[in-house]
Amino acid sequence: MNEQDTENRFEFLKGDKVLWMVILVISIFSIFPVYSASSNLEYIVNNGTTTGHVIKHMFFVVLGLAIMRVVGMVKYEYIGKLSSILLGLMIILLIVTMFTGQTIDGASASRWLKIPGTPISFQPSSFAFLMLIIYLCRYLTKKITRERLPIENIMYIFGPILLVFVLVAKDNGSTALMILMVSVIVLIIGQLHWKYIAGFISASFIAIVLFLIIALNTNLIGGNRVHTWMSRIETFTSSKAKSADVDDESVKAKNYQVMQAKAAIVHGGITGMGPGKSALKQMLPQSASDFIFAVIVEEYGVIGAAFLISMYLIMMIRIVMIASKMPAFFGSLLVLSLGVMIFVQLSVNIAVAVNLIPVTGQPLPLISYGGTSMLVTYLQLGIILNISSRIQIYDEEGLGKKQSIAEINDIA
Repeated sequence: MNEQDTENRFEFLKGDKVLWMVILVISIFSIFPVYSASSNLEYIVNNGTTTGHVIKHMFFVVLGLAIMRVVGMVKYEYIGKLSSILLGLMIILLIVTMFTGQTIDGASASRWLKIPGTPISFQPSSFAFLMLIIYLCRYLTKKITRERLPIENIMYIFGPILLVFVLVAKDNGSTALMILMVSVIVLIIGQLHWKYIAGFISASFIAIVLFLIIALNTNLIGGNRVHTWMSRIETFTSSKAKSADVDDESVKAKNYQVMQAKAAIVHGGITGMGPGKSALKQMLPQSASDFIFAVIVEEYGVIGAAFLISMYLIMMIRIVMIASKMPAFFGSLLVLSLGVMIFVQLSVNIAVAVNLIPVTGQPLPLISYGGTSMLVTYLQLGIILNISSRIQIYDEEGLGKKQSIAEINDIA
């Protein structure tokens, strides 16, 4: 009786209960650093109020959790079958964004698309990234043992990847590179033949080099941000250089964001300054989004940062465990691929904050202030939880650890 009561009590949290708890802990924790860091938006950027920003953040947290639960009610196979249509829709929105995109909060890139008749804006690139990965997982699962013709790989695998990459790269280089990197990882996990993967990587490298040469030396590609990317890389390498010919004042001016982030991390020490007591959040650009990890370390110290990283680590472990237990190849591949997406974004955000890589505009999953990124992450986790809830169903239906080819194709 007690076991039945416990089962009913947690029935709302459909799927892996440990993963649910980790998501809830991170989501609740995110409210505090966002409330503290968003004062930068009020007093420095003159955008809204701190209370308004934290209420907006809490709204997206609740909405994201609701989306997770709703996604858990839909068979993930249906999501896979709809992915090609949804990817096509996202590509159309990316094209529209190229011509009518807007900037938000002083950003220099037109990445946001406003919904007509409303004050709501979103980034189509984030949703396009997600739909592309789901599409690749489904396509790689279909007819997995048949040797595809090169033209099929070009049209149905490499074509969509490069199309999304090109459409995103103009205004969001870091996300475009992540799309390319994660897609290659998905192709490897999805068991595409190595000769195709090697050929795709080589062709992509040549195409990127040609794009950079043309963008830097001609005016054929208007409105690109290549010079911004090169400046960030130059600033990063200059800040690491030890030679005497480096202009210190110039480097400091260009590397202001990272210097403030490093100062905040050092200021936090072991135990931190306490919630809301960050002294450098007002001087740290994008303190509520791209550099929120630095604010967390300053306010909660190494202990708080270690706790947060441990939560992310548990999340990644549970994702790998779900993928390993899932008998359906499509489900297992999709879980791993979505986990890679979250891990790459997490790693990039923290690496930027501690000056391991050049500055990019990637948010910290489930923490950073911003609606589109949060909702996409909750959607990813909702799909993972959906798949985790199906493991027991497959076991009850007698589906073994290894699937036949017919079963794989049927599920995809």
